[in-house]
Formats: sequence, structure tokens, C-alpha cells
Amino acid sequence: MSQSDLSTATQEAATDTIIEIDVKVLAEKGPDLRKDHPSSHGLLWGEFKVEDNLPESLQVGIFAQPTTYPIWMRLSNASPPEKRGKLKSDIEPDVRALAIKLLNVKGEKVLDDEQQTQDFLMINHPVFFVRDAQGFAKLMKASVGQANEEDLRSLAPTFEVLKAIQSKQVANPLLIPYWSATPFRLGSQVIKFSVRPHQQDTPGSTPTSETYLREEVVKYLTAEGKDATYDFLVQLYVNDEKTPIEDPMQEWQEPDSPFIKLATITIPAQKFDFEERKRLDEGLSFTPWHTLPEHEPLGSVNLARKKVYRELAKARREYAQHRAEEPQTYSSILDDPQ
Repeated sequence: MSQSDLSTATQEAATDTIIEIDVKVLAEKGPDLRKDHPSSHGLLWGEFKVEDNLPESLQVGIFAQPTTYPIWMRLSNASPPEKRGKLKSDIEPDVRALAIKLLNVKGEKVLDDEQQTQDFLMINHPVFFVRDAQGFAKLMKASVGQANEEDLRSLAPTFEVLKAIQSKQVANPLLIPYWSATPFRLGSQVIKFSVRPHQQDTPGSTPTSETYLREEVVKYLTAEGKDATYDFLVQLYVNDEKTPIEDPMQEWQEPDSPFIKLATITIPAQKFDFEERKRLDEGLSFTPWHTLPEHEPLGSVNLARKKVYRELAKARREYAQHRAEEPQTYSSILDDPQ
């Protein structure tokens, strides 16, 4: 099981290119916001209940016991701000994302900035849009007009995946499936994971509000008082041909690796669209590297994310210090969302 099939020098150079561009975009468009996923549709509390009687081979890490964990769940758009103070409209095509933070998770973590959490990050498509850190660096260069013709030609498959993702019609981001797209450990095994809603999204009339996705979540959980429930599913690695670790642009087909349910997620009806929750939303940090070693991210893309996310968080802290407005810490809220 590898972290990256790129050479160390190539992996590091690509990662540094991503960071250089990301930090510049962050400074220009909104240093007080996340560079990626700044537009939130809601930070929601709920629970993550591990299934009883899992096969012994799957009783690893957070799945070792039939435990119920309190969670924060964040729904978002992936695109950076269009300009300072202006987020991209929900009406515009975008990658929709889901991040889950489990709380009260015991054990030593890969990163030491959060002691009792486990994060899972997903997008609304089963494959990722680049193969590795080098592809990600080329995409970042293209996004700021720095890519050459060769880079753009090599990005043709990436643009096709992005087109497929952005063509999806989403009425309510609570009610669509999400995938990890990249691989992770499950002890000695390799998996991809997915969250599948029990309720069904039903796109209707064309939306007109620039924040319609958040409005739909408010309507569902608060105005109508409904719960949202999901299956947390995994697929197991089979072989490099059918379920490659180093090519997240290739889907792991269900006939080759059937989904296995490991947990149920419940997001109860709740009020969340208020200022204190929005401040917490902006203060929380999500990364696939907030993890037990048993669930360590794998592959070149995930290895790049480790450094990129850390450096972007550092840049935001430095900006806040420069303004003498150090962000609040939320250690007490990370103990229990209720």
C-alpha cells in the first residue's frame, strides 16, 4: 500500500505548486475564509452509529465496537470565493461536498492538533478529478491562467470528470450520495467509502436564489422538522486492475467490490441557521488527516492534501494574527455538539 507512485521529488514539487497558488488565491479573494469549500450549506449535529455484528475483519479503528459517536456534518460547495466578499452562487455548476467530524474518538491520531476526532471528507461523485498531485498542480495552474498547452491537453480527462460532476442537478445537498473518491486504510485492508441517503433528492423547478441549497436544508431540517439518515458504506480493494489505489479517476465498480454497510448516520431535525453556529462552522477544520492510523489516507492526492490543508490553515491563522483577530478555538465544542 503506497502513499504515492510519483517520485518523492515530483510529489513534493507538485504539492509546493498547489500551495503557492492556493495561498496566493486565498490572500487575494478572502484570507478570512476557507480557500476551498468556503460556501457552507449548513453545519449540522448528529450521530454516527457503528453496526452491530460486523465481520471481524472490518472491526478496525472506529468500527472496532458498536459505538455511537456524536458528529458534526458540514455541507458545502467546493469552489473558492469569486472575489473578496463574494462567494460563488449555488445556481452555478460546482462540486458539492460533505465533511463529517466524529467526536470522542479515543486513540493516538496521525496529526496532533485534534486529540479526539476522526474526519471523513467526500464529494458528490464516485471518482476524483485528477489522478495524482502532479495533475492537481496542473489544474491549479490552469485555474489561474498559468498552464501551457501541454498541461491543458493532459487535463482533458480532468475536464471531462469536472463536467460530469457539475452537470448534476442538486435540489437538496442533504439528500444526495457522496463518495471518498480516494482510497484509505481500514487496518491492513484498503477501502473507499461512501454515504448514501435513505431519502431521495427530487429536483424540481429551476432555482433562482444564490443560496438555495442552504435554504433547502433549512426548509427540510427546521421548517419541516424532518430527520435525514444515511448508510456509511465501504468498498474493499480487490486488485490493482479493478480497484487501483493510485488512480482515483477510475471508479471501483460495485460488481467487483460490493458496498458493505458499517454504520448509520442520523441528522435530526434542528435549527442551525444562526450566527453562533455559522462562526463555529467557519472555525472548524476538516482534513482527511484528522484520523486514527487505522484509517490513514492513501495515494498521491491524499498525501498532497496533508501538506496543502496544513499550509492553508497556517496562512489563515497568520492573517487573523495580522488583524489582531485570532480565531476562536472550539476545543470545548469538539467534546460534544449538544
